[in-house]
Amino acid sequence: MASRLNSKIVIVGGGISGIAAAQRLVKAGFHHVRILEATSRCGGRIKTGRLGDSLVEIGANWIHGPSQENPVFCLARQYGLLEPEALTPENQAMDIAGHPPWVPAFYSSSGQKLNAEDVVPAIELFAELLDQSSEFQNQKGEPFPSVGDFICTQVRQQAEEKWKDTDLATKSLRLCMISNMLKVECCVNGAHSMNEVGLGAFGQYKTLPGLDCTFPGGYEGLIKNLMLELPDGLVTYNMPVRCIHWNNSERTDNPVMLECDSGEKISADHVIVTVPLGYLKMHHSTMFQPPLPLHKLHSVQRLGFGTNNKIFVEFDVPWWDAQCEVIYLVWEDEDDMVDQFPDIQRSWIKKLFGFTVLKPTERYGHVLCGWIAGHESEYMETLSEQEVTQAVTQLIRRFTGNPTVTPTRILRSQWFHDPWTYGSYSHLGNGCSEQDLDNMMEPLPPKGSQSQPNQVLFAGEATHPCYFSTVHGALLTGWREADRLISYYSSINPSEAFKSKL
Repeated sequence: MASRLNSKIVIVGGGISGIAAAQRLVKAGFHHVRILEATSRCGGRIKTGRLGDSLVEIGANWIHGPSQENPVFCLARQYGLLEPEALTPENQAMDIAGHPPWVPAFYSSSGQKLNAEDVVPAIELFAELLDQSSEFQNQKGEPFPSVGDFICTQVRQQAEEKWKDTDLATKSLRLCMISNMLKVECCVNGAHSMNEVGLGAFGQYKTLPGLDCTFPGGYEGLIKNLMLELPDGLVTYNMPVRCIHWNNSERTDNPVMLECDSGEKISADHVIVTVPLGYLKMHHSTMFQPPLPLHKLHSVQRLGFGTNNKIFVEFDVPWWDAQCEVIYLVWEDEDDMVDQFPDIQRSWIKKLFGFTVLKPTERYGHVLCGWIAGHESEYMETLSEQEVTQAVTQLIRRFTGNPTVTPTRILRSQWFHDPWTYGSYSHLGNGCSEQDLDNMMEPLPPKGSQSQPNQVLFAGEATHPCYFSTVHGALLTGWREADRLISYYSSINPSEAFKSKL
């Protein structure tokens, strides 16, 4: 039986969950820990890029809920990576329930800046229904299959009563605003349509208190600091893993063998798999030998993994107000409450709900970040930068009514066509339940097996029961699986005193 000192642990994937697992294991005294990373860099979906002189986040954008309970916030504070206002007690205490109180501006497809009072009632009704969508968790049966179905049905029922004294044109505009809000939620959830987000499990996601904040020096600063705590040479780059052979009863010394694309074969006692759910969906049939147990496979298939992309757009001069933080683009032909388009090639740009304003101006200049999710977002990735620039320019000119507005440059993310992710992050699809998240994190061999336990362990944002789709969720799952191994070796070798945990 291997001891803590000589057991071999291989981590597949150098995103934050893989790095967190390695850091925890090394700190606990494991000597043979190794990360195999398929690409030439660590960080995974944490990726900082450049637009001219500005640092922009191609991947993870915010610390969601920067407060004491959030380990990403605590590490960022420890490493000195945050601005003073992000550290104030007021900021940490503010509970925004996942929706930052940004100063909005609204533009319509007929080139008008809209009055907030015309559309805010739609936003308030939408927020109310979104809250109600979280209340079906663990109830017997779901009244509707999806969050989208529930919201649209309720809006149709309630709008007549709530807006009975409103003129027809304003009612229609408010329904178009609901369409815009559905597109916003597609981005928040990483889903093609809110009709693909399960209603029964929607309340499974939990938020933390704190006003979302960013990293002035880029999110990758967090990765760099974590990497400094790992021994040199622990990560092997450009080393994709082709197949994980587990449950090999003939190999009592190292029951797991990893076969790499390079042809190299690596034996291990334990493997922690931290690849994105999108990659797992695409490659599970060739990645595990024997295959994943059916209950685990079904959960991999049921969980949703969609695409949310950003399009950064830079201007010489701003066309928005100085205090504006988010710009919503309201199409006046969408009063049927739509968040997906049948003719994607012609209509993909309609999925872009609007822009967040990168602040402060002293750091970024005049840069907007456009948000677009779903199959329309995947199609956008296939276009040339010139075609995307042209579409965004036409869009902005149409909505502002200003035919001379011209971006100086753009930069877009392309997460769906990244062969190591196939999308952005996970959500709970139709028919999902808490059990699916339990199945995702269950190690192999499964419970009740006679084989040596914990041969293959699973971490990553899609394996966290309530913080899926977040960086703090990914980080916590890396620690969780490291702790699983630490406690396993404590139980079989109680005399081995472990160093204190983080």
